[in-house]
Amino acid sequence: MNKFSALFSEYTTKTIEDIATDFGVSMHDGLSDAQVLERQAVYGLNEIKTREIGWADILWRQLKSPFIYLLLGVAVLYFFLQSYFDASVILCIVFINTFFSFFQEYRAHKASQFLQQSIVTHVTVLRHGQEVDVPHNQLVPGDIVVLYPGDIIPADLRFIEAQNVTIDESVLTGESVPVAKTNQPSPESINEIFKASNIGFYGTTVVSGKALGIVFATGKNSALGDIVDLTAHTVQLSSFEKGLALFSTFVIRLMIISLLILFCANLIVKGHSVNFLELLLFASALALSIIPEALPIVMTFALSQGAIRLAHRKTIVKRLSAIDDLGNIEILCTDKTGTLTENVSKVEAVYGVNPREAVLGAYLVVHHPKKKLVTIKGFDLALDANLTLEEKVAVQAYTHVAEVPFDPARLRNIVLVRQQELYELIVRGAPETVLESCIGLTTEEKQRMQEWIVDQGHQGRRVLVVAKKVVQVDDPNTYDLVGQEHDLNFMGMIAFGDPLKKTSIEAIAKARALGVTIKILSGDTREVCGAIAQQVGLIQHRDEVVTGDEFAKKSAAEKEELVNTRSVFARVSPQQKYEIIVLLQKDKSVAYMGDGINDAPALKVANVALAVNDAVDVAREASDIILLKKSLLVVIEGIEEGRVIFSNILKYIRTILSTTFSNFYSLAFASLILDFLPMLPVQLLLNNILSDLPMLAIATDSTDLNELKRPAKYDVRGLAVVSTVLALTTSLFDIIFFALFFHVAPAVLQTGWFIESMFTELVFIFSIRTTRAFFRGSMPSIPLVVLTLGVGAVSLVLPFTEFGQRVFHFVPLELTQLLIIAGVVIVYFITVDLVKVLYYRMFNNNNT
Repeated sequence: MNKFSALFSEYTTKTIEDIATDFGVSMHDGLSDAQVLERQAVYGLNEIKTREIGWADILWRQLKSPFIYLLLGVAVLYFFLQSYFDASVILCIVFINTFFSFFQEYRAHKASQFLQQSIVTHVTVLRHGQEVDVPHNQLVPGDIVVLYPGDIIPADLRFIEAQNVTIDESVLTGESVPVAKTNQPSPESINEIFKASNIGFYGTTVVSGKALGIVFATGKNSALGDIVDLTAHTVQLSSFEKGLALFSTFVIRLMIISLLILFCANLIVKGHSVNFLELLLFASALALSIIPEALPIVMTFALSQGAIRLAHRKTIVKRLSAIDDLGNIEILCTDKTGTLTENVSKVEAVYGVNPREAVLGAYLVVHHPKKKLVTIKGFDLALDANLTLEEKVAVQAYTHVAEVPFDPARLRNIVLVRQQELYELIVRGAPETVLESCIGLTTEEKQRMQEWIVDQGHQGRRVLVVAKKVVQVDDPNTYDLVGQEHDLNFMGMIAFGDPLKKTSIEAIAKARALGVTIKILSGDTREVCGAIAQQVGLIQHRDEVVTGDEFAKKSAAEKEELVNTRSVFARVSPQQKYEIIVLLQKDKSVAYMGDGINDAPALKVANVALAVNDAVDVAREASDIILLKKSLLVVIEGIEEGRVIFSNILKYIRTILSTTFSNFYSLAFASLILDFLPMLPVQLLLNNILSDLPMLAIATDSTDLNELKRPAKYDVRGLAVVSTVLALTTSLFDIIFFALFFHVAPAVLQTGWFIESMFTELVFIFSIRTTRAFFRGSMPSIPLVVLTLGVGAVSLVLPFTEFGQRVFHFVPLELTQLLIIAGVVIVYFITVDLVKVLYYRMFNNNNT
């Protein structure tokens, strides 16, 4: 028996009174603020932390780069050849590159931490005799926690009330079937988690029922904390990091193959006259020119800046790589309540012999003297606002005895209340589930009720039915509420209005412009869903709505056709939502937005899961992205931002691959026709550093609207093809340059090619940033323009300075030579832009 089983097993046999005494807590009032502070000082915060990533970890990650190894290898080679000055320059470049990479990743890490802190999980506890919401990490042993369906249990606790409670413990046991829980003590001590029927474990999920429990273990002392401690040193790469690793592997393989070809070509062409030492230095420099060492910096910078911009738009990403997923969304499935509508319900109409009695009965289902009004939402807030002062006084005469919370599978909730010695069982829920349990209704009455329900639905209103009966109760703690859901007396029906959000129609239009298909998956009726969908323009006729019953009767092929051709699904169960998402995912990237326990299966299977910050715990935990404001427009703007970010990342990859390939082709060609190095290794390194600076600003660049109409795809083959085409064009102009400067001194050619290479790379950025002609593209960002002009000025002035001549072996060029280089660059820019436009017109492909 391990230390943890010993900890929880002692509570399995204790009575509720004994546990309350052990923790010094009042069952009626909970803990006081003073008690909470005292216990926090002893037990600390309720947090399970693995080892945090510090600045040293991030710095070490930069030094472990294979690109850094290559640079250091070249530096060692220079030291071996006694070229100490050149070796020192390379080491300075290594330092600058490492520091810059560290600085950007450290900023991104801090931004990610800040965003994570924006997502605060709260839990309902009993303190000072009231139910209050407190931050999850403020729980202490002795706290009495109130749990409802969808809540994730926030600490290890002993159940003191358990009304029809089942718990999903798969996170601990691997068993997917929910486990029934009880508040009764065990006759003997239990040591196994799966046998502890009166214990709730940290991290498990409430599937059904309402429960109260006394916390006995928090944070690292819990069962989950014990498991996390065992796995603290397990490192798992994200999809973003895996993608970077694959791309780096591709580049390194390309480099090795290319260098082998270069060596062989030099041996064949030059034979015995080859200077192996010089060729080795040149090959090392060439290898460095191939490596996109700024790729991790640019991608991290783009994603972290994007995450901050999304946060300003009320969208929090749990992981930076989720931004890529967000931009790839092609179909967005969502509920309508709070997304398309305001989720500000109002009682619009009441049907019944005694309408006020129906409203009062509906309110009693959720009224609890210890529950604060701020925790009441939706229908219940509308009912509270509709009650008269006299009715609110009348509510106080009722005692809340027991309840079964709303269950999305049953579509109703139950409460047992007592007025003096009279017990009443009240049921409130969807018409089709409550009316079938009512007695004494004639066929004509049922027909009139159905007509009223349909009429309210056509107005976009949701209807609740209220029924009750008087019952005999011997022991409230063991009374079976669900078993008594029959022979009910109809009280009335209440219609709730929920106005359309002002931004919904704009959001639908923007989604269409982005090529995003919106589908409604709702538990509401056909009439309500159809009315809302018509108002926002999703459907033309209400008969386009598919109900869960209709969907269930279809064959597999018919279901697949329905999910792809219909936009609105009403009265769908959690299992059907899951099935619809799976079917849509066969050829599309699908996002799902939900906030209830009934949404959890769909959220877990979706390519991108979105939940609002006040969603139930299980929905929030299953989500990749948290919305601080539940609005379809917020989601669509997030998708647009995700596409802009990924489009800019692709701009960088296209740019770096094209310039890398062209550098290699040009250098390889020059090494065969020249008796000296066309550019010194230290000059190549400087070229790489300077040309990478404007690349960082690509993350801030604007994007053409036509490139946002569909998700961009990371197509390695397509990227390689377009990069090769443009690289060959660039190399052609390098060859023209060599032809023009063939007879000048080596230092002049090296300096001239450095300037020509820098300026062709700089103007290339302004061509490749759009798939259209450069003058038809969107305006470039100010940082991109400023950095480009700055780097261009440095590249032009440096050869005329003593520093440039001494450190990088440049020589001043004549005005005629500079004008020739300017002419080559201008003609190159026009040509490469024309080639790019022709390529994209021929292949009609914006994804590369």
